[in-house]
Amino acid sequence: MDFKLNTGSCCMGTKGCSKIQNNKLNTYDWLCDIPEAENATDFVEVQFKNTRKGYYINSSHIPLVKGDLVAVEASPGHDIGTVTLTGKLVLLQMKKNNVRTGEGHEPKKIYRKAKPTDIEKYEEAKAKEHATMIRSRQIAADLGLDMKIGDVEYQGDGNKAIFYYIADERVDFRQLIKVLAEAFRVRIEMKQIGARQEAGRIGGIGPCGRELCCSSWMTNFVSVATSAARYQDISMNPQKLAGQCAKLKCCINFEVDTYVEAQKRLPSREITLETKDSTYYYFKVDIFKREITYSTDKSIAANLVTISANRAFEVINMNKKGIKPEKLEGDATQETAKRETKDILEQDITRFDSQLKKKKKKRKSSNSNNNANAAAQPKEKETPANASRNEANKSANNEKANGNGNENKSNKNNGKSKGRNRNKQRTNPENNDKQAQNNKPQPAQKPDA
Repeated sequence: MDFKLNTGSCCMGTKGCSKIQNNKLNTYDWLCDIPEAENATDFVEVQFKNTRKGYYINSSHIPLVKGDLVAVEASPGHDIGTVTLTGKLVLLQMKKNNVRTGEGHEPKKIYRKAKPTDIEKYEEAKAKEHATMIRSRQIAADLGLDMKIGDVEYQGDGNKAIFYYIADERVDFRQLIKVLAEAFRVRIEMKQIGARQEAGRIGGIGPCGRELCCSSWMTNFVSVATSAARYQDISMNPQKLAGQCAKLKCCINFEVDTYVEAQKRLPSREITLETKDSTYYYFKVDIFKREITYSTDKSIAANLVTISANRAFEVINMNKKGIKPEKLEGDATQETAKRETKDILEQDITRFDSQLKKKKKKRKSSNSNNNANAAAQPKEKETPANASRNEANKSANNEKANGNGNENKSNKNNGKSKGRNRNKQRTNPENNDKQAQNNKPQPAQKPDA
């Protein structure tokens, strides 16, 4: 029996419900394994260069799967795009993107799958995009227009070109369109984009070391204000706050809600704390640790004192009642024990750690017992009689030590001779037999009557 690999719309590959995202506009098809959802609609999602995609109707019922190159209707001519989504999920995406399909909004059609000739024209037009962008920038500079052309996209058949530009003010580019049309012999379309969208088209690596959010997954750009940085106590340094688009970083908005919720549990920055010694003003705060630092001066750091938020609320309530504490800190300040991190590689890990610990404990216990016995013995007062006794004891101990040393030497010599005799006995089996007979227990002798 021959087994064939299923390459339908539900296989985990580039044409199926793959999680591989080659474009930030891709959508994961989580309905691909439902047979009813596959043929639920004739609408198909088609993506083009960069951030442009559209929804087209497959009126001729061409069998299409994800990844197919198709020729679709355009004005004028046709365009070449890639099928990225089919089935029922297309309807949900159209509803999400507010695509109208009623009267007056007739959907465009899919003509056919791209032929080799269509792909050749598409590749030729795509190869001219960079050179066209550079030349168009020179033309705009010669005309004295305050604008920057960031990207150029040719239509699949090469009859039309879309110029994406950035401008701070309104630009009259009617003369520019005439010059561009004469220079490139194509139909010209101008589209204005923002600085964030330009950065998303160009791409790059952010200060976090990852790909830019605007070029990887972000499609909707929300305005970022400096108040978001103030909530997070970020220094107002424009070089650190600005991204590659020269605007405030989009990631500043990601954690603002968390900081705002955390600050609701902290006292206001405008409230001053009064003690018997002086008045304390807000200086800085660690929001997540809930620790506030106060200073005795408004403008500079003087006599800084760091207290918890609970202590700050206590002092505020005392001040409302007209009571001034002696110190800003609590009476019984409990120092929080900080966990000291240690590197495991610095420690000598062996299998005998438990045995070493036991030996150390035994040594410590024996030393403690000896110290206890020494401390328990009462000390005698020094008298002339005691001094003479001590001298006599010392001389006696020295003599014993000398005698013990000589005895130890003689014992060592005896041990060596005994060892030699034992070796001789082992070599002679007759001696061993005699010793064995002598070692037998002998009967006890009866006493004489």
